Amino acid sequence: MDSKTRAIAHEFLPYFRAYRDGHVERFFGSHKVPASMDSSNAVFSKDVVIVPEKGVSARIFIPSAAIKTNQKLPLLVYYHGGGFFMGSPFCSTYHNYVGSLSAKANVIVVSVDYRLAPEHLVPAAYEDSWAALTWVAYPFNINGHGYEAWLNDHADFARVFLAGDSAGGNIVHNMAFQVSFQDLNGIQLAGICLVQPYFGRNDEVVDKCWVFVCPNTSGYNDVRINPAADSRLMSLRCPRVLVCVAEKDNLRDRGLLYYETLKNCGWAGEIEIVETEGEDHVFHLFNPDSEKAVALMDKLASFLNQDNVF
Repeated sequence: MDSKTRAIAHEFLPYFRAYRDGHVERFFGSHKVPASMDSSNAVFSKDVVIVPEKGVSARIFIPSAAIKTNQKLPLLVYYHGGGFFMGSPFCSTYHNYVGSLSAKANVIVVSVDYRLAPEHLVPAAYEDSWAALTWVAYPFNINGHGYEAWLNDHADFARVFLAGDSAGGNIVHNMAFQVSFQDLNGIQLAGICLVQPYFGRNDEVVDKCWVFVCPNTSGYNDVRINPAADSRLMSLRCPRVLVCVAEKDNLRDRGLLYYETLKNCGWAGEIEIVETEGEDHVFHLFNPDSEKAVALMDKLASFLNQDNVF
């Protein structure tokens, strides 16, 4: 049976299609570009394995100038988007964007590769994302004896941030929330950035993408997809949050809901929202040199380099 006659279970064209027989076609994020230690680049990158038995890995970026100094840089853990069913830190789109962010903000970035649905349904993505975060925060990292030399020698563990776009923004919230209730080897998050985050809404049927990746969801009251339904939201243990939305994005209102709910729930931190006019979902990934994409990256870089206030 060819692809024209197979029954389709889910599709997100032009990027993804899954069939009921288990066959999956990914048209975005599957092509891997190599990491680079080219001395002519502003950023070095390399790949690391985090959980070999599950295939959890990451690509680490570091400004090349930092290798030659003893300077300690902020550390950003980045989670890619793709609806939980596509995307990769190793594809050219994310490799180029995250590398550029590392150079612009002068930060070390650990860009996480988590398992994807439908081969690995939610909560696999959250489990892998947490495994990567605990790998980064391995206690001996702080004393210079961790898993990764770049982190040992150059990461400032007093300035650890999380960021992600779309489904990655969803993961960022869920990881930060988990840090609020589960010790991360003594590390406190300095801030989180949610770029056009993928959330649900109150009293609304969750969309087909979420049901596809998480068929056992409880619906709109599932706090993983709808943080606004979580009565514990005020317990988020993170001092600063940046939410970025785009005017024409169909997820815009969900990002606004997250912002308004967190701002008004009694949470003690500082939150800011930035809206890009006239742009659609993840515009900055597919047109990174545009004026508005550059402005968004400038905002992220500024957030990652502020001490305690916006």
